[in-house]
Parts: sequence; C-alpha cells; structure tokens
Amino acid sequence: MNTNLYEGTLVRKALAYASGTADREGEIMDMAGYDEIEAVVMFAAIAGSADTAVKLEYGDESNLSDAEDVSGATSDVADDDDDQIFRLILRNPTKRYVRVVVDKDTSNATAECAIYRMNKARNMPVTANVTDEVTAVQVVGE
Repeated sequence: MNTNLYEGTLVRKALAYASGTADREGEIMDMAGYDEIEAVVMFAAIAGSADTAVKLEYGDESNLSDAEDVSGATSDVADDDDDQIFRLILRNPTKRYVRVVVDKDTSNATAECAIYRMNKARNMPVTANVTDEVTAVQVVGE
C-alpha cells in the first residue's frame, strides 16, 4: 500500500494566473497510466455581477476536439466567492484526455489560476518533465 502522498502523484500547471472576460481552457492532460485527476482553481476578486463556473471536460482525441463535459464535475462560482479555491476531482476517467475550463460571462473580468494533481499512477516511478517540474520538500518527523 502506498502511504506516501507524493508517490505516484504528478503536479502540473493547468492555467497561468490571468484576468479577463473570455472563457479559459486549461492544458490538456493525458490520463494514460493514472486513475485520478484533481483540478484546483484559485480565484482572485470576482466582479459583483459575474456569472462564472468551473468544469472538467474529457475526450479521446489528444486535442480534445471531441470534448464533452464530465457529468457532475461542474461548480458555480458565486460573485462573492472572492479568493476562494475550487477543487474538481475525476476518478477512473472513461476518456483518455482531460482539461479544466473556466466558463465566464464575457462582460466581467475575473482572475484565476489552476493546477492539476494527477494521482494513483499505475507505473512507478513517475517521470518528471524538467520544463514543468514542481519543487517539493518532504520532511519526516523525528
């Protein structure tokens, strides 16, 4: 049994921090070899009348030209959810490629960023991509 949270986990950038009114699609993640993905979306101040939501999409095409919403993986963002964090978790995806989407109303600017945490790798060790590497420090209590 894997008792280390970091073993079998890969962390990647989904969306760089940016503000705007247009919808944003996160990086596409290939789920081959993983049984779970979590998208963590962090918001800054949200305009008073903004209509915003976060969701996961998936499909079998590597460019997600066949993207469809993941049933149940949507969360509405209230206009008073300033500085809140939203987590969308997909376990045992039935499609190979996944991305997070921030759905905006095109009239109110909202700033956000997001990361992915892919979990439960079926093959160890997880190979890091040095151009997108996450720095981690692990300490074991004495």
